[in-house]
Amino acid sequence: MFIDSSRPPGSAIAAPHSSSYVLRVSLTAALAGFIFGFDTVVISGANLPIKELWHTSPLFHGVFIMSMALWGTVVGAIFGGIPTEKWGRKKVLVWIGILFSVSAAGTALAPDPYTFSFFRFVGGVGIGVSSVAAPTYISEISTPANRGRLGALYQFNIVFGILIAYLSNYFLEGVGGDNDWRWMLGALAVPSLIYSALVVGVPESPRWLLTHRNDAGNAKKIMAKLGIANPDAEADIVVKNHLSERTGRKASVFSPRYSRVMWLAFMVAFFNQVSGINFILYYAPEILERAGLAAKDSLLNSIALGGTNLVFTFVGLYLIDRIGRKTLLIIGSLGYIVSLSMVAWCFYSGAGAGLLMGFLLLFIAAHAIGQGAVIWVFISEIFPNNVRALGQSFGASVHWVFAALITLVTPVFLDQTDGLLKDDPWIIFAFFAFMMVLQLVWVLARVPETKGVALEELEKQLVRPE
Repeated sequence: MFIDSSRPPGSAIAAPHSSSYVLRVSLTAALAGFIFGFDTVVISGANLPIKELWHTSPLFHGVFIMSMALWGTVVGAIFGGIPTEKWGRKKVLVWIGILFSVSAAGTALAPDPYTFSFFRFVGGVGIGVSSVAAPTYISEISTPANRGRLGALYQFNIVFGILIAYLSNYFLEGVGGDNDWRWMLGALAVPSLIYSALVVGVPESPRWLLTHRNDAGNAKKIMAKLGIANPDAEADIVVKNHLSERTGRKASVFSPRYSRVMWLAFMVAFFNQVSGINFILYYAPEILERAGLAAKDSLLNSIALGGTNLVFTFVGLYLIDRIGRKTLLIIGSLGYIVSLSMVAWCFYSGAGAGLLMGFLLLFIAAHAIGQGAVIWVFISEIFPNNVRALGQSFGASVHWVFAALITLVTPVFLDQTDGLLKDDPWIIFAFFAFMMVLQLVWVLARVPETKGVALEELEKQLVRPE
């Protein structure tokens, strides 16, 4: 939805029905996040059964079976901006659903580890592209007043998908005997097919139609349906900004003009991962076992982590348009520093597993309120219309490359037998805590507040004029 920058932020007049329509469309697009979260975690239930079935080497199992989706995610994030810019946000969202459906069916029916790895890679590509297309689309159909809440629906669905995957694995255990894992992975086909059917009914982004297809007629019709009081005037603003931005040349996201927004996207994605969030989510059972908790309780603790993530993501959704992105990042940074420092202390002092679990839950809560709620919203709104999808692709790529690196190198440090820090695991948590001190300094010094500011107005504030 568009806001005339000459009006106060958030002052657009919408038709009575428009709010529910925009929410419904945004929620549909954000369901890509649910499949993203489900697909990321569902492999945990198939880990040991697959290892026992195909007897692959530890190296093959780690690089292909467990990590192939992550490599696909990196590829999808790096290249996902190209089709999103060229073919439109809606078409790419439809293809994401198809990729997820094919991946779910392929992994569930895979006869060998090579086929299985291929279809996991396909699903990973879908995850990577979804982290580009869905936040971009939602930011372009929302208002400054609700852009944070609607954009954060993507993160909420990721977290919800993670929790449902944990529960699905739990309830499907024992259903199919030795083929339990196939049911667990195949379950993803249900939400994937539902999402594919629903997303066909969403409209294309009016901003994309105006700036990439010069299709003012359809763009204005969609704007009217979204509740824009004066589609003609709002379309003129977007086109005027578009012509001013391009200045007769092909837009490049790596132009010096965009250096500030590129650094903002890089740093928010970088700090998101050096908080240790993926490391803690992926290795939580092992971390708790190192602290003395019984292995049989690992699934229950995973559900506790997922439930805490979901509850505090609701809190982030409630606050993001009320107190702003920067304030949430500050609150989250403080929570990170306290929780990670105390986890490090628990390992260093030999404190009990219950206390360590409490601080891990505090860490998850800090992430959900701060970085978790903010990252996809912030990256999607700081780039200009001309390069928004490519900018989102850049930010998502940074996020996933560091996620892959941290997830893959962590065992080198954490392994109880050969790990470099096998006797001092507290050091890695102390490192994460130190990085969050740096994040707090960066947020206070460099991060602008984007709450309640129209996208075209943000462009004027953050992009260097030629």
